[in-house]
Amino acid sequence: MNTVKELEERALSRVSLTEDLRELDDLRVQYLGKKGEVTALLKSLGSMEPEQRKSFGQAVNATRDTVNQAIQARKVDLEAQALERKLLNERLDVTLPGRGDQCGGLHPVTRAMDRAIGIFNKLGFDVATGPEVEDDHYNFESLNFPPHHPARAMHDTFYFGDGRLLRTHTSPVQIRVMEQSEPPYRIVAPGKVYRSDSDQTHTPMFHQIEGLLVGEGVSMADLKGVLHLFVNAFFERSLAMRFRPSYFPFTEPSAEVDIGWEKGESSEPGWLEILGCGMVHPNVLKGCGVDPEKYTGYAFGMGVERLAMLRYGVSDLRQFFENDLEFLKQFH
Repeated sequence: MNTVKELEERALSRVSLTEDLRELDDLRVQYLGKKGEVTALLKSLGSMEPEQRKSFGQAVNATRDTVNQAIQARKVDLEAQALERKLLNERLDVTLPGRGDQCGGLHPVTRAMDRAIGIFNKLGFDVATGPEVEDDHYNFESLNFPPHHPARAMHDTFYFGDGRLLRTHTSPVQIRVMEQSEPPYRIVAPGKVYRSDSDQTHTPMFHQIEGLLVGEGVSMADLKGVLHLFVNAFFERSLAMRFRPSYFPFTEPSAEVDIGWEKGESSEPGWLEILGCGMVHPNVLKGCGVDPEKYTGYAFGMGVERLAMLRYGVSDLRQFFENDLEFLKQFH
């Protein structure tokens, strides 16, 4: 019985002095676990005389309960102390001055896109959109691409297993608009396009704005006038502009558009290509149910990243997609 009393006193003393929850759990195992000291005393009951077994068993059980209650009470105290320390350390002083607002900003490509759309809206163009996953009919066939045209090749275009593809331009939107309504048409088609190309001036995904105007008596002169107005408004200065003969399957005649642009410190401007355009090919109009004898029209297309690079003085297209916050903060 003296052994039981001494064990109880020793256990209660150690529990009361414990300041750590992990240490407290170690004490629980030491005294009350399967191989603990109190458990060992209970196992010794089998070797005692019957008259001793009852009183000794009662004493050990009482000690076990007392130690267990002490451990649980100490656990509650230690958890309360830990919570109090945590609350004290994490306390917020609401009287401290704030850090200030850090406002985000539009991505430079988005800014260039919105600016271009806004200019064309003022010129009377509506915005039209279409799916980014297209089929051969809308992306190539209806735009007068011959079967052997290199743009259809696997190394230029992202194809799906079922023959569909990621659109390589937003021109399919023009076809959908002409198929679904009657002329005249005056729309711009902004959006993402995809081509298998990646370097300092090309990315697999980029943005385009294409325009279409179809009506009676529309001429190349109308096209040049609209594009010159757009270029001057977008860059906020008067720029020289010229058309160079070119070829696109869906326009005839076709042209590349250059603007006079200062290169480096030279005072002499050089010519810089910014977009392609032309008069809508009669085959395209016929395919959409538009009479090419009555209606004519023009179309144009430009890369938004190209416009953004020129407007903001960016030399590497990849900077638009690297998410460098120091770079993007410049456009707030």
